[in-house]
Amino acid sequence: MTPTTDGDGEDRQRHADLEVSLDELSRRAATPDGAAQHEPSGRRLRCLVTNDDGIGSEGLRVLTLVALEAGLDVVVAAPMREASGASASITAVEEDGRFVVEPRRLSGLEDACAVLAVGGLPAFIALTGMRGAFGPPPEVVLSGINNGPNTGYAVLHSGTVGAALTASTFGARAMAVSLNVRMRTVSGAGAAPSARTGPHWETAAELARRTLPALLASEPGTVLNVNAPNVAPGEMRGFERARLARFGAVQTNVAERGEGYVKVALAEIDAEYEPGTDAALIAAGYATITPLSAVCEAGAVSLPESAGRSAAG
Repeated sequence: MTPTTDGDGEDRQRHADLEVSLDELSRRAATPDGAAQHEPSGRRLRCLVTNDDGIGSEGLRVLTLVALEAGLDVVVAAPMREASGASASITAVEEDGRFVVEPRRLSGLEDACAVLAVGGLPAFIALTGMRGAFGPPPEVVLSGINNGPNTGYAVLHSGTVGAALTASTFGARAMAVSLNVRMRTVSGAGAAPSARTGPHWETAAELARRTLPALLASEPGTVLNVNAPNVAPGEMRGFERARLARFGAVQTNVAERGEGYVKVALAEIDAEYEPGTDAALIAAGYATITPLSAVCEAGAVSLPESAGRSAAG
């Protein structure tokens, strides 16, 4: 292609040079030889388990056990380090023209087809996984168990939810699972882990176990967002379908500004939550489930009349 000389042409040429196809992304993220098994005999549903807390997260290990118990063929592929707040970003670390993928061993996951640490963000892992980067494309993607709640419109910024939504755009059924270990509430459902009481991963795992059959029976592209209170399974007040709150459990504030820098901090929202929303219910000690949709066209929005005309008209 011959570069053009005008400014817009130069921009177009630069963008063309930077574009990378999905096939190329998948090639660069190819699993190391021998790290993933080939298609097993006896066709079973393929499942990708990922998260945004990193490959060493206990929540990831526990969620993988749920998938294995369900008889799924499981590949674990998670970021090498924490990637919270990554949303649906597809950034990855590249070395010699390839994205970094390393096999790992995690206790109790010997029956998984592969356990991989990926130098990329959760949505990148979901995207390339759906394109065959880690073996046959999965029909099911499980993301979590997140170390903290994912509620309200703030799910837009969640790497856990971002991975699930990204997978759904390729037709996978996906579920994001989170445990409320950061939001302190009067119900005690968000009691911070301590030497006396740690995260109740088993509660989130039980909810994932109960929800998985419904997910597998759903239409392709379905996304379910599940939040568990940080209490023992028998202490949950219920499991409710919930609307997204206008705000999440926490918000990002500017904590400090100085010459050449800005410092931000997460703070719990001190507000009355709308009844029936995920944030209100999780604060009251309930588990919640919310179906989500990936980005789609808003067809009901009124536009200027000229926007409906073709460029030639």
